[in-house]
Formats: sequence, C-alpha cells, structure tokens
Amino acid sequence: MTKARNISDLLDATGDVKSTALDNVPPSDNASSLTTGTLPIARLADGSITNAKLDNDAKVVKSASAPSSPSEGDLWYDTGNELLKIYSNTNSAFIKIVTVTPTLDSISGNIFNATAGNLTLTGTGFLRSNLVVSFTPSGGSASTVTVTPTDDTTATVAVPSAIYNQSASTVIGIKVTNTDLQSSSIVNKTVVALPNGGTISSSGSYRIHTFTSSSTFATNGFSGLVEYVVVAGGGGTSHFCGGGGAGGYRSSVSGENSGGGNSAETALSVTSNTNYTVTIGAGGAASNSQSYRGGQGGNSVFGSITSIGGGGGASSNGADATERTGGSGGSGGGAGPRTGTAIGSGTSGQGFNGGASANSTDDDGGSGGGGGASAAGGNGGTRLGGNGGNGVQSSINGTATYRAGGGAGFGDGRSGSATPGTAGLGGGGDACDFGLTDDDTATNGTVNTGGGAGANGPGGTAPDRGRNGGSGIVIVRYQI
Repeated sequence: MTKARNISDLLDATGDVKSTALDNVPPSDNASSLTTGTLPIARLADGSITNAKLDNDAKVVKSASAPSSPSEGDLWYDTGNELLKIYSNTNSAFIKIVTVTPTLDSISGNIFNATAGNLTLTGTGFLRSNLVVSFTPSGGSASTVTVTPTDDTTATVAVPSAIYNQSASTVIGIKVTNTDLQSSSIVNKTVVALPNGGTISSSGSYRIHTFTSSSTFATNGFSGLVEYVVVAGGGGTSHFCGGGGAGGYRSSVSGENSGGGNSAETALSVTSNTNYTVTIGAGGAASNSQSYRGGQGGNSVFGSITSIGGGGGASSNGADATERTGGSGGSGGGAGPRTGTAIGSGTSGQGFNGGASANSTDDDGGSGGGGGASAAGGNGGTRLGGNGGNGVQSSINGTATYRAGGGAGFGDGRSGSATPGTAGLGGGGDACDFGLTDDDTATNGTVNTGGGAGANGPGGTAPDRGRNGGSGIVIVRYQI
C-alpha cells in the first residue's frame, strides 16, 4: 500500500509544488490519459477504428462482391477470383493490382462497304473473356463489340453495321480493351469497295462473279486470293463426223478437280484497284461441208489464266488428213466413222483426247465421241457412236454443276440399225439418232458450258448439217 504523504512533502521552502511531487503517483485508468506504452489488441472493440483514423484511409476488404461507395486507392481482395484489386477513379472500377496491357499486332480480313463481314485480330493479352473491340471512323463516333477471344492472342469480331456502312476509303481506328480495363494501341483499317463485273451472287461466306460474256473483273479496294473456274468454248462438228471436244477446263476451287484429271490449281492472288480481263470463248463453228472438220472453240481467259478451246470433230470425207483428224484443244475432237480418220488431243491439265473411229467401211461405222474435261471420248463401234467424255462437276457458285462435256459420236445406220453415243455430262451435244438420210437431229453444245457439239450423220439437208460448240464461262469467287 502506498504511504500517505504530508502536504509539506509536496511543497518547497517558497511554497511552490516540488518537481518530484507527483513521482510514484498511480496513473488514471481512463484510456484518454494514456501517453506511452502499448495497448493490447484485445482492448479494441470490433469496428471501433474508422477510415478517418487510418493513414490515408488504407484498408483491405475481403469479400466476394465489390465494396460499395469506394474511393480512390481502396483495396479489395476478391475472394471469388482470389485477386487483390485497387479502386481507380479513372476507370470507375476496381482493377487488378498487376494488370495486363493488350497489344493489337495485326488485323486480317477487310471492311467491305455495305457488306457485313468478320475480322480476325491477332495480338497479346486478350485474356479469357469480354474483350471490347472499338471501331472509330475518322471524324465519327466509336462503335464497340464485346467478344470472347479464341485464346489470349486471337479473336474474331463481326464488323458492326455502323462501320461497314461507312463510305469506301474511310479510315477506321480499331483497338481492344481487355478485362483488366487496359487498352491496346490503335490499328487502322480502310473501308474498301467490293469488286464488280459479271453477274454477282453469294453463297455462304463467298461472293461470286459469273461471266457469260467478255468483260472485266475490277477489284476496286479488294486484294487477296480468288478461286476460279475458267471454261473455254467447245468444238463444233461437221457432216459425217466425230463429236466435238469440250473446251479446256481450269479450276482452283479447293477440294475440287481441274480438267485432265488434275487436282485444283492454286488460287489466284489479285491486287487492289486492278482490272482483270475476262474473255469468254465462243463455241466452235459448225462446218456444213463434208470436206472440213468442225471449228475449234475459242479460248476463255481470266487474267493470267487461259483455257484452250475444244477441238472440232473430224470429218470422214475431209479434203486432207488434217480435216480427217479431230481438232486438238482443251479436249480433243472425236474421229469420224471411217478408216483413215484420227482423234484430236486434249491439253494437259485441261481435258482429254477424243474417241477413235470404228475403222470401218463406208456404211457401218461409228464415230468417236469428243473428249471431256474429266474423261476421254468413247470409241465408235460397228454402227455404234462413241460417248462424249464427261465434264467436271463444280459447286463454285453454290450449285453442283457439270461443265465441259464432250459431244456424242453417231453410228452410221445405212446398212442396219445404229445407236448414237451419249453426250458427255456438262453440256455435250447429242448425236443424230441413226445417221439415216435426212437425219438432222444432232444438237449444239450447251451455251456457257464449254460442251462439244454432237456429231451429225451422212444425211441431212444443207446447210444445216454441222453443229456449234457451246460457249465458255468464267466464274470467280472470294470470301468476305
């Protein structure tokens, strides 16, 4: 127990309180009297210390949802995603303490005027979801699209209508913002006009130009790879002859065949603001004289791609060996029905040879069928015409279609019944039915297929004896 003290012990000789008077006086137990020492944590009540009492309001809130009414610099540990975040007034949101800034390195695809399409974005830091792609036209307002990236480096985005309906040549600034609320630098793309020329259609993601007459394929602002089918005009026939050969067939359609048994060629790379010549080969002309074979079809051209016209059918009564030989071309013309006639040759990568004759006497022969893009013409037999070679099937315009079929050969039926050959699939012409007197039933090759003409017999009424080959076609497509 503390000993009681006299008042004289507290005063000095002058009556003032001694400096040592309060030594050993026990402190008050009021918390407001504390000036030194450490306060045990247990003495602090839950929630008793407010933000105002913390240095710069610093604290960490642990919860699955963001704190309400946050201030700049507030810390939140997001227990749902196990991330420490800080509130940013600039972003009006909590952001990760360590953020990823995305880069936008390249953009493939085109923004076509007045046409919806997709762009593929390549870069880094796209993260897992909710990538915001911003499109800002020069002098205009931004449009945004939110996409789920394919991965951290790739994303595909549909161009919004407000952007693709901008005028051609408008510059569009594109950037991305990831879920860390960080943005990339801007990459510019220019709205381009689509190509024109021919009859334009679409199928799936492809835009298609079909040319049935000579014209120009104008790329305008487009550049890239285009697929094509280029078919030349088919060969014509004469009187007492073989079937006409199909026009040459060249194709670069992926997964399909070109002519002559070849696989598809390499797609053609075209450049912007360039005009590519398109020429449609005419069908080979009919010859109405036994002295001459059918005419050769005209070449078809698309830029640097040329398909050779089909060879005319050989005449059995030709004035010389040349006229008694089927014409060579994209596919060769068939031999006439008599001994001494010969087939025409096809062009490698475009078509096949014509069919041979029966090597017969005057009245029981069968002529060879014209060669087709995918098969040789059939050989003639005794009073039996050879089949025209089949063409190649393509779905370049969205519809599976055969083109470049050879014309049928006929069977000479003057010494008994005879059977004509079958026209090749792809526009080949039919042969006359039996080759009897005044028999004019052979048909032309089909227009815009490159089909060879059908063979006519020894009858018929001049000048309607030979038949014309079918004109060619050019079809071009590209993805948008």
